[in-house]
Amino acid sequence: MHKFFSVFQHSRLAMRLVWDTSPLLTSVMAISTVLSGAAPAAIASVGGLFVDSVATSLQQAGGDAASARQEAVFYVLIELGLVVLLTGSQRLNSVCQSILRALLGNKINVMILEKALTLELSHFEDSEYYDKLVRARREASSRPLSLIIKTFDFLRDVIALVTISIFLFQFSVWAAFLLFAAGIPAFAAETKFSGEAFRIQRRRSAERRLQVYLEMVLTREDGAKEVKLFQIGKHFLKRYIDIFHGIYREDRSLVLRRGFWGYVLGLIASAAFYFAYGWVGFAAIAGVITIGQMTMYIAQFRLGQNAVTTSLTAINGMYEDNLYLSNLSEYLNHEIPEASGDKDFGPNPGDGIRFENVSFFYDGCKVPALNDVSAHIKQGESLAIVGENGSGKTTLIKLLTRLYKPSGGRILLEGLDLQHWNVDALRKKIGVIFQDFNRYQLIVGENIGVGDINVIDDQDRIDNAASKGMADSFIKDLPDAYRTQLGTWFKDGKELSGGQWQKVALSRAFMRNKADILILDEPTAAIDAKAEAEIFSHFRDLTDDKISIIISHRFSTVRMADHIIVLEEGEITEEGSHAELMEKKGQYSNLFELQARGYQ
Repeated sequence: MHKFFSVFQHSRLAMRLVWDTSPLLTSVMAISTVLSGAAPAAIASVGGLFVDSVATSLQQAGGDAASARQEAVFYVLIELGLVVLLTGSQRLNSVCQSILRALLGNKINVMILEKALTLELSHFEDSEYYDKLVRARREASSRPLSLIIKTFDFLRDVIALVTISIFLFQFSVWAAFLLFAAGIPAFAAETKFSGEAFRIQRRRSAERRLQVYLEMVLTREDGAKEVKLFQIGKHFLKRYIDIFHGIYREDRSLVLRRGFWGYVLGLIASAAFYFAYGWVGFAAIAGVITIGQMTMYIAQFRLGQNAVTTSLTAINGMYEDNLYLSNLSEYLNHEIPEASGDKDFGPNPGDGIRFENVSFFYDGCKVPALNDVSAHIKQGESLAIVGENGSGKTTLIKLLTRLYKPSGGRILLEGLDLQHWNVDALRKKIGVIFQDFNRYQLIVGENIGVGDINVIDDQDRIDNAASKGMADSFIKDLPDAYRTQLGTWFKDGKELSGGQWQKVALSRAFMRNKADILILDEPTAAIDAKAEAEIFSHFRDLTDDKISIIISHRFSTVRMADHIIVLEEGEITEEGSHAELMEKKGQYSNLFELQARGYQ
């Protein structure tokens, strides 16, 4: 029982969210709920008085009959007024719910997205935490309002039951007790099945996500080519259907058991009503109550039974909504370490970047991605990083941009540990383009302009960046030049080739002309050798007085760097200039000569 009531702790969160969304609409809903709860019992009571006045008019004659008829008309008018009040309050409540549903849905989604902006990269790479995000987004935007509506429904039914009980007590205390007791068995069963349904849905987060992923692979343009050429569509579709059948079998079992017990236990409530129905009827036959009172008590008992059923259903719904709201609460209350550091610049601007015994482990991995890495990149120097896939090149860049935090050692910029930098100030000093860059479904100008969001509307800056990234050569031939919609998700979208997309991404990096550090992580993999040479010629001009870091498998590019480090299994095995490394006849020399022979 304690476990059951402890779930309702999230009702406070729901009430706060709804109230913050619109205090006025919430207040109107509360008032209309009170009116909706009190009016039905009053209508039934007035109806009984009307029946008695009609019966009296039939038994009497002359002036007494006329008085009884006037009394009947009076009760009709009162009941009409109560019905108008009830209908109006119900309609007003419905309007408020509709408006609040739209406002609250947007508010919750914004809260989820705002929380997502505070997450670290590691959270998105953690499947368990990502499941939290999926569960929070799935139904949490509608559940808070659903919980408040059910809470108001419950209060309405409580008001109705209190009002009805006042009348039923006049007939018999046991009648009121019977009214309450009859609905409890069905309520207990529904509560059990609601908890089971929630646990099943929570357990399915990963399966649901796999279904969404398979659907995306089968329907997105970036997956269609391989799906058709490798003929894997039917295989993925079968997996999608198999997941559905597994889910369906569980759902069918739950629905059948829920329906059966709901029907059986619901019969108890029906039996209780008809017992009371006969009880009141025989009391009227015995002359204990009038015909009008009989009509009133039967109506009150019917209303009361409905109120008990709906109130217990509301409590059950509140319980289920609270279970789902626990997903939202768990996600929003997940503690994110506050970004440390408040410095906007270091004590030694000319010192450049220092890696001091830096190590890094990915979560759950016992082998370090980087192990005791030390290096110094001087101001104005260009550095190239080479190594096989998985050697730690991109991880090093993610540490430098504070997407990750070192497991050991430290990184200094301008003589200041990165953890002491204001993270926004740090990232403004860095322009970076990763090999898995985003292909934004936006117009060309925005695709480039997002490289520096503060000047996204500065067309001169965009033109200059596009020129340096060599994207201007094909942009001018697009239907609307810089206003052309890219991608295929929206109307009149223009899809680019892989090389063209990379030039757009490079232009995005060049938007940060005030950055002190420019990083290119395999940025030219889809560009031919001639275009790459031209791009890096621009790159060298741009970074004469800046730190530049290049990760590339093309040694024609790498050899341009002032300093080169070779990473192998997370450790620096060689470093020096191109000439120095060639003289050592080590790994770098072997890789260079191997690639050179491929061009002969």
